[in-house]
Amino acid sequence: MLSDRREFLDKMSKIGALSLLSATASSANPLTSEAAEEKNHFVAGPYLQNISSDEVTVMWITHKNSFSWLEYGAGTYTSKREFGYSNGLIEANNRINKITISGLKPGTEHKYKIVSTEVLGYKGSKVEFGETISSVMYGFKTPAANEDEFKMVVFNDIHDRPQIIPQLLYRHGYTGNKRDYDFVVFNGDCFDWVTEESQVVDHLIKPTVDIFATEFPFILTQGNHECRGSFSRHIPQYFAYPENKFYYSFTRGPVHFVILDSGEDKADDSVEYGGLSAFDRYRETQQKWLEKEIETEAFKKSHFRILLIHISPWHSGDWHGTLHCRQVFGPTLNKAKFDLQLSGHTHRYATHDADATHNFPIVIGGGPIEGNRTLIKLHATSKELNLRMIRDDGEVVGKYTIVKKSR
Repeated sequence: MLSDRREFLDKMSKIGALSLLSATASSANPLTSEAAEEKNHFVAGPYLQNISSDEVTVMWITHKNSFSWLEYGAGTYTSKREFGYSNGLIEANNRINKITISGLKPGTEHKYKIVSTEVLGYKGSKVEFGETISSVMYGFKTPAANEDEFKMVVFNDIHDRPQIIPQLLYRHGYTGNKRDYDFVVFNGDCFDWVTEESQVVDHLIKPTVDIFATEFPFILTQGNHECRGSFSRHIPQYFAYPENKFYYSFTRGPVHFVILDSGEDKADDSVEYGGLSAFDRYRETQQKWLEKEIETEAFKKSHFRILLIHISPWHSGDWHGTLHCRQVFGPTLNKAKFDLQLSGHTHRYATHDADATHNFPIVIGGGPIEGNRTLIKLHATSKELNLRMIRDDGEVVGKYTIVKKSR
């Protein structure tokens, strides 16, 4: 079977049939005529998304429309191949690649490389292919099925300052030469106004790839500034979200994470958005989902529960978005008994202990200006959560140790 599959894919890379290829590009190639003359190459990637004990999604972007696949395998060999498909059609004639490989062995080292063959055009029922390009070999390790410990770091409010990523990671994300994180969270507002693909690539994707994203995954939660600009509606194409939604949940080791999208901080009728926003309705939809989520076995049985949300429903001023988040999410969040909430938005780092309005501690990271930037580091075990919020000069400006409670 493996040899048959390899033969099929080899054939696909050379001749192909129209019935096996998507007739439309999943992303138009935004190239000038001068840039279009360049040879096909990898614009960005590979970068990992949504890793679990038996699955991972690998993404990359090519310069020209292509048919792309992954070559991968456990240990040091890449004996398998995988491609993306949708509704029976193999993904092709596209630039943004999002390929999920499943059935992986937990707690195992895997090797992989990305391969893309340019699609030149169609002649009748056949497809014309161009040059094939491939990457060097990369590696990642799937979490153990019974993982009881992990580390992560959280950025927020970078606002189109990509230099913050290496500066904070290299200063505070390592112990000696060893990475002090298993995955990275960007908790909203990585951009100001999102106007073009190069902004998404150069200000977020490339810096992550340069440092860690070929081996360790990252998450981008939507902040209010990701909602703004002519290119904002294209952002989901560049990242892998469960069911293509910005709100979802997942379990990593002893922690069950819930991600909510706080949306815009302004009212839907604000003139800035030309009447093209419906965040009140969107938040109300999320609230209905949240009510069901906190009743799931994964949520109830988890050792710890962490909420990721860009705008905190509390301690984030009195703009409409904050107040509406508090109104629709607040009662359910308190009922759910979260252990910790991580947020951004205010550009003022702070910690807020549980009080009469929220029964869990809230950590809000700093802003993008030097002297106010923060990196939040979390170490989770089956017994406790240890959090430190570190300012860019190394000062610890927030600290929590949360011991496992009886549910």
